[in-house]
Amino acid sequence: MFDIGFLELLICGVIALLVLGPERLPTAARAAGRWIGGARRMVSQFTSELDRQMKADELRKELRDAGDVGLEDVEKTVRGALDEAKKYEHMIMEGEPARKPATPKQPAADQGLKKDANIDSVEKPSDKSP
Repeated sequence: MFDIGFLELLICGVIALLVLGPERLPTAARAAGRWIGGARRMVSQFTSELDRQMKADELRKELRDAGDVGLEDVEKTVRGALDEAKKYEHMIMEGEPARKPATPKQPAADQGLKKDANIDSVEKPSDKSP
């Protein structure tokens, strides 16, 4: 980062020892270490958050691109099938006589109710005992 070698650190240590003295140098070194540690943590948090955001943006872009391609393929397939069906529509309409629309069949649930109604209409033995 700053490209400071051992010789530069040694010179800074000697100057700090002369300026601060042996009594205050350990507390100053601890404070400087805390500041440097805090700065490193902030930088690592910033870079990790930046990486996370970039990955999220890439994923969103990939999903958007993949979603667009998939929809276009489905739309082309459906349109092709409809065009194919329209080609053969005249064949079906010519061979079929005009007839009334069929009445809808009774749903299966309603048929089951009628069967139950028939069961109820059968005479049940009375509860009276002889």
